[in-house]
Amino acid sequence: MILHKMAFLAVILFFLISSSSVCVHSRETFACDTKDAATATLRFCQLSVPIPERVRDLIGRLTLAEKVSLLGNTAAAIPRLGIKGYEWWSEALHGVSNVGPGTKFGGVYPAATSFPQVITTVASFNASLWESIGRVVSNEARAMYNGGVGGLTYWSPNVNILRDPRWGRGQETPGEDPVVAGKYAASYVRGLQGNDRSRLKVAACCKHFTAYDLDNWNGVDRFHFNAKVSKQDIEDTFDVPFRMCVKEGNVASIMCSYNQVNGVPTCADPNLLKKTIRNQWGLNGYIVSDCDSVGVLYDTQHYTGTPEEAAADSIKAGLDLDCGPFLGAHTIDAVKKNLLRESDVDNALINTLTVQMRLGMFDGDIAAQPYGHLGPAHVCTPVHKGLALEAAQQGIVLLKNHGSSLPLSSQRHRTVAVIGPNSDATVTMIGNYAGVACGYTSPVQGITGYARTIHQKGCVDVHCMDDRLFDAAVEAARGADATVLVMGLDQSIEAEFKDRNSLLLPGKQQELVSRVAKAAKGPVILVLMSGGPIDISFAEKDRKIPAIVWAGYPGQEGGTAIADILFGSANPGGKLPMTWYPQDYLTNLPMTEMSMRPVHSKRIPGRTYRFYDGPVVYPFGHGLSYTRFTHNIADAPKVIPIAVRGRNGTVSGKSIRVTHARCDRLSLGVHVEVTNVGSRDGTHTMLVFSAPPGGEWAPKKQLVAFERVHVAVGEKKRVQVNIHVCKYLSVVDRAGNRRIPIGDHGIHIGDESHTVSLQASTLGVIKS
Repeated sequence: MILHKMAFLAVILFFLISSSSVCVHSRETFACDTKDAATATLRFCQLSVPIPERVRDLIGRLTLAEKVSLLGNTAAAIPRLGIKGYEWWSEALHGVSNVGPGTKFGGVYPAATSFPQVITTVASFNASLWESIGRVVSNEARAMYNGGVGGLTYWSPNVNILRDPRWGRGQETPGEDPVVAGKYAASYVRGLQGNDRSRLKVAACCKHFTAYDLDNWNGVDRFHFNAKVSKQDIEDTFDVPFRMCVKEGNVASIMCSYNQVNGVPTCADPNLLKKTIRNQWGLNGYIVSDCDSVGVLYDTQHYTGTPEEAAADSIKAGLDLDCGPFLGAHTIDAVKKNLLRESDVDNALINTLTVQMRLGMFDGDIAAQPYGHLGPAHVCTPVHKGLALEAAQQGIVLLKNHGSSLPLSSQRHRTVAVIGPNSDATVTMIGNYAGVACGYTSPVQGITGYARTIHQKGCVDVHCMDDRLFDAAVEAARGADATVLVMGLDQSIEAEFKDRNSLLLPGKQQELVSRVAKAAKGPVILVLMSGGPIDISFAEKDRKIPAIVWAGYPGQEGGTAIADILFGSANPGGKLPMTWYPQDYLTNLPMTEMSMRPVHSKRIPGRTYRFYDGPVVYPFGHGLSYTRFTHNIADAPKVIPIAVRGRNGTVSGKSIRVTHARCDRLSLGVHVEVTNVGSRDGTHTMLVFSAPPGGEWAPKKQLVAFERVHVAVGEKKRVQVNIHVCKYLSVVDRAGNRRIPIGDHGIHIGDESHTVSLQASTLGVIKS
């Protein structure tokens, strides 16, 4: 009997291994199949030939019609050369997504790991975590590609600045600080693409370039919006994450946006695409349009008189690939009308085909390639799910904890009332641009792991249009040892195509919170799910609500992570990556006003912590812990000399243009001692700000570095932070020139501050 069972198990194991193997290699060879004698010997199929030569050889074999058939996201097959069709559009914002047509879930790939929405993950301020998530996502993406159900070109991440708190897509972004957004972009892209610049694991794409941060507000939509942006704001805010994505992340693609910038559609602007992205930043990859952007600039924005002119203008501006059918429909006629040269089309194909070759798509059999072993067993693994949980724990932010009401105790809080429209959330937790999660743990399920729960939703949904369910929720709170209210937003409130008009909780949610808090027997904990900030001033001031937690959209493991934070199994260390403004901030502030700095003549208050100096609900970088940390700046220079090339390019003798400074190795090293003086081990998120010398065009302060460090109780750790002077202590003048202010710069870390004086050096001056 035992032998019979063992034989049966062996058969089952063989079947599973065999079917897994079949699934791994179920995709047909894209090109250069070694079994196809007609194409295997072609020069573009020879791996020993440098990729640029292979690309030129392939393009030289194509007719104009074949070339044009490759300009859209659904690229046609070229059977005579043994090349299959390819769908370029896949998404992987925080896990492999099914938003794009390039990825389909089902069969042995029913799901993929769904990490927290980007805004939550970024609240960890942990660059190594961001890269680790990218590596996991690309493993799963490669596995699905091998199985024939996914692509290799992923139009992620979104690195736009969260300029306005109402933006429906703010949840997708790394928040309001350009340096944080740039660090996130470079880290996530490195995780997705791998560290070999010649061979890509998958190809990432930083989007949407540039000054794109309005979807549909007050009758203005992204297809019609002309963002009027100063050179100063372009240089020191909007372009920073994209520049870092290209120069530090070596991203394989940039996506241009729907909107116009100063009257020119971004996808037809050679100053943005060819001059900036390609020539100044050195993009090694392709530029793709947002979907139907080329059609939009013709049909909706009426930027050109004919569709052929729209096609020609876009390609000549530097666009390589059209998400949509427009270039495929009009490029041949543009060439025939002499609006475009065939060599312009060739230049676009050089960039797209080079990326495909770096991905190994022209290297023959998948099984022989470095990632050919990945299959169903590498998707939704316990390790991947564990990383999703860790990311949620690190990103959750403790906003308020009066009287140390948190963490809750399983001994003292045996019964917990779990109330609110997001209390049993599942799909809501993964936000937008998500796929099918491996599984969900809702907040009420997570809390049930620690205590007996009494569950009452209180509102039918987040719109909370009536109070019919209030009484049952109030009764639940009256009888429980503690009450957890899980409130906030979802994709029906903030989403792509949907900007908010208010920062307040929707409907009667505030009334529900206040009534439950007033009646509750034990401590009341308010947990918020949202991508954008919410004005919860009422709860911050309410003594009956001693603790508030922001969970963002915490991903598939969100319920477990929330419960772990509430009951102290995890010590919160997240910090807000965006300012939480009061509702009054929106008064007289249209979303269409692009100025980052205050405009006093219009009563525009300024945007983000860098330029806004008014009242807030919670500031950028706010976040509490269950322990307490102290800082001490142990060592830092007091003076840094800056050698300059020729004339120093000063403005009234007070600054040096970065292009005139010798920036190599010009670094400010700061040694900080972090001590845990509390009662629990914890991870401290250390934010380093600089306050440049005065000047109307300088920000009041700006983030220049951040580090996350784990410190045990009573332990002291020394952390070294290196701040690149030209990159991070510079500011941008009104003409868009980056300058290093001469004089005293304040360096601030928590309550600690240090002054470093930057001085133009009279020694070692470099001749121009």
